[in-house]
Amino acid sequence: MKKVVYLPMDERPCNMLFPSRLFGDAMMIRTPSALGNKKVPSDPEEVRGFLLTESRDADGLILSMDQLLYGGLIPSRLHYLDRETVMKRLDVIRQIKKEHPSLLIYAYQCIMRCPRYSSSDEEPDYYADCGREIYLLGDARHRFRLGLCQENEVEEISGRVPQEALRDYLSRREFNLSFDLETLELVADGTIDFLVFPQDDSARYGFTAMDQEKIRKRISDLHLGMKVLMYPGADELGLTMMSRILLHFCGKRPLVYIKTAATGSLMEIPPFEDRPLGETIKYHLIAAGCRMALSPSEADIILGISYPGRNGRSGVVWPESDPGYTVERNLAEFVLFLEDTLERGKTVTLADNAYANGGDPELISMLDQQGMLSRLHGYSGWNTSSNTLGTAIAEGVHALVVGMTQGHWDFLALRYLEDICYDSVVRQQITKDDLPKRGFDYFNVGEQRGEISELVRTHLLQAAKEFLPSIADQLVILDTWMPWSRMFEVGLSIRWNCPAEGPTI
Repeated sequence: MKKVVYLPMDERPCNMLFPSRLFGDAMMIRTPSALGNKKVPSDPEEVRGFLLTESRDADGLILSMDQLLYGGLIPSRLHYLDRETVMKRLDVIRQIKKEHPSLLIYAYQCIMRCPRYSSSDEEPDYYADCGREIYLLGDARHRFRLGLCQENEVEEISGRVPQEALRDYLSRREFNLSFDLETLELVADGTIDFLVFPQDDSARYGFTAMDQEKIRKRISDLHLGMKVLMYPGADELGLTMMSRILLHFCGKRPLVYIKTAATGSLMEIPPFEDRPLGETIKYHLIAAGCRMALSPSEADIILGISYPGRNGRSGVVWPESDPGYTVERNLAEFVLFLEDTLERGKTVTLADNAYANGGDPELISMLDQQGMLSRLHGYSGWNTSSNTLGTAIAEGVHALVVGMTQGHWDFLALRYLEDICYDSVVRQQITKDDLPKRGFDYFNVGEQRGEISELVRTHLLQAAKEFLPSIADQLVILDTWMPWSRMFEVGLSIRWNCPAEGPTI
């Protein structure tokens, strides 16, 4: 069994646990025993020691550069590190490659985001007061440079942004961008074999898009277009890289056919992203080690896409009334196609990206009615469209190469309970009905394990019976916690007591 050393982007389950849970039966995956805590960075010496020790007998290394350089994704937006300190952290990769030249190294490095809302939950404190204005200023500056707005618009917005906050924000952007470019040099000299620049909150215009232009030019100058990709995503990259490295070890390159529920969906730009869905899918497939299939018959994997024909939403609405979902999307035909494809023995995985931040209750109900929840090889419907895409593709790859192991069943159960029951139902219920009575709010539930996590467990069991009736009795919740002591994400450990007959490969 191949050994893969994995340095996650942060300590949340999606980064720390998901890759090992899905791929841990296919490869020996080594992950740090502990990292930081949200805005508190990891210990750099512990990270360095982990990498140097575990890489000695490894076959592959998957690195989050944000973790290595800054101590985590959130610390990358808050730090006051100097260049010499961060350069020393970067040089550990060169040391590892020099000592182990045959080690396969994949890395990913987020371009610093610029959210369009005012909140300091994951940003510097001043972002609570002027985050929206910083975003609008970047958008205006970019559009002015392209001749799409007048200078007075830039000046008007600039006058609403505290200059001290703007200097702090832009100086960190410039610093981080310089290390995005430094990492490219490691690809150019052969130290890193493959690199992704994911973008977790992107837009067509703004500070982030302007940074992308600079990185894209450097990629072109160094002729690295086949070794470096840049596209929307972030928290799914651990799974994507595990998929890619597994396929490399196996010598496989699966063909994936895309089946959409809405004809016009591939030309739409999902919330929090910067390009048409159809182009983003291509990047995710290439990054995961797959290729596009032109027909279902030649495909190894069928990837279902539930995105609407237009007006994609940033949150779940149910029941839905927008024509982009109800008129321009044919869920009945979509479900029947997936069912027929399963009966022909294909590996079928579903990216339920109809909404950001949760799965589609209407689609799940139809799948449940057809008895398909225990027949699909993969399902994902969490956070952004790209988080969902990368996860579903990784599930399809694992099912194709490894099969429906107990670990795969448990991961699939986790997706149903987290993406549908928690993200689309329970999170809203508890936030609205329970937190105010207990003196908590969405961004603060007091602790990781306590009365709120127990309340989540109770609500999840009820939601499973309502939304997953065909499989609810087979799903066992072993543990529940709130990783960052807030409602946005949940930590779950799930066991699926597998049905006698499940998907065949």
